[in-house]
Amino acid sequence: MVLAYKVRSRLLLLWVMLLSLMGPGITGCATSNNTFSTDKQQLAQQSILSALWVYSAGEYRALCHQAFNIAKLQLDRRLSYHRGIDKPLAIIVDIDETVLSNVPYFNRLIAEGEAFPSGWKAWVGESTAQAVPGALAFLKYARFRGVEVFYISNRSMRDGLTATIDNMVKMEFPFADQHHLLLKKASGNKQPRRDRVEQTHEVILLIGDNLNDFSLIFTDKPTIQRNDAVDMMGSEFGKRFIMLPNPVYGDWEGALYNYQWNTSNAQKLKIREQYFNQ
Repeated sequence: MVLAYKVRSRLLLLWVMLLSLMGPGITGCATSNNTFSTDKQQLAQQSILSALWVYSAGEYRALCHQAFNIAKLQLDRRLSYHRGIDKPLAIIVDIDETVLSNVPYFNRLIAEGEAFPSGWKAWVGESTAQAVPGALAFLKYARFRGVEVFYISNRSMRDGLTATIDNMVKMEFPFADQHHLLLKKASGNKQPRRDRVEQTHEVILLIGDNLNDFSLIFTDKPTIQRNDAVDMMGSEFGKRFIMLPNPVYGDWEGALYNYQWNTSNAQKLKIREQYFNQ
């Protein structure tokens, strides 16, 4: 399975690189009379370098290992003085780009000139996402040390629970069951789900690739306010908050559009250019 995954990913990557090199030449003929498609393809092509970095860069893998190494140090530090607390200890982690990598899915989007959520339900249903470097070893270590793991993700509870559990069981992630996977039902706000875990457990670490994985203070804030909040809570990162790298997507992009994800493709391109030229 792992070999097939790697072969499929490499083939997709080669196609993405070819599309990037030939860009206007191969897309212009097919879409010269379709501005919507052209704008959508331009948005997709702008993601090529980010996806390529996640797929191929040793620096990406190093940052992932670094994050989980820090998490292990903080876990050990916390356990060293865990005394007289009634609640069991727990870690809360995100799933996508935190413990499971969706690089093949985003390669497909780029190659097809599409955007999320196109094909997402089908990708989740394949249950073939691989582990983010360092994630599996760390979470197994947490279980060994007697710490429970809860997965809070905005994958759909209705459409994605069974497939996600299957995927995580295949990868041998601990606590991959309905009790420990808290997926999205209606709202994407993760705070109520974090509160639910904290009612019964003492949460010692939160791990994610998006600021919304850590605190409500970051939710739906404009870019400047998000950055100010990070600086205000800077001492928590590397201590209680462990951040994974993800340059491909996230609420950092949504903040550019004031979280109006239905903004037209042409307007998204314009907004990106405006931010770049500031």
